[in-house]
Amino acid sequence: MTNGSGNRRGNNGVTAAAAVATGLIAGSFYVFACAVMPALAKSGDRTYIEVMQHINEVIENPVFFAGFFGALLLTAAAAWQHRRDRAVRPWVFAALALYALAFVLTSVVNVPLNTELADAGDPTKIADPAAVRERFEDTWVTWNAARAALCTAALTALLGALTRGRPAAPDA
Repeated sequence: MTNGSGNRRGNNGVTAAAAVATGLIAGSFYVFACAVMPALAKSGDRTYIEVMQHINEVIENPVFFAGFFGALLLTAAAAWQHRRDRAVRPWVFAALALYALAFVLTSVVNVPLNTELADAGDPTKIADPAAVRERFEDTWVTWNAARAALCTAALTALLGALTRGRPAAPDA
């Protein structure tokens, strides 16, 4: 029984895939927030810059992009599929809004900071590495924590959608 919601089983497959992708991205941002950036904070300025430049280079790969863009596209597809399901729609639309905000933050804050850090050049040749780090670190760390929280909230909403989108048990 679907209560006018269409094929919940098929819709739940897309929603589950969106949850997996969102969870992977939330986990990526979380690991940066609670381990990578605190560890790097203990490094000297040149080391900090060099490591972040390397991380920013290698994270731009098909596996990361599949999750990063896939979470947005799959959540949008789930929102479309559940648009008429009053029990699930609010949860999926909330997830879409939360993830979209994290996506925008990444695009307008973190990526430009990464580009600026890359443009600083070879850390061994930067005249004032402390100034380069100062322009980057606090802002990047703060907005990464926001991305982690937003993606975790989006994941929570998708899980809420999945618990509300279970097909009804047959009557006994």
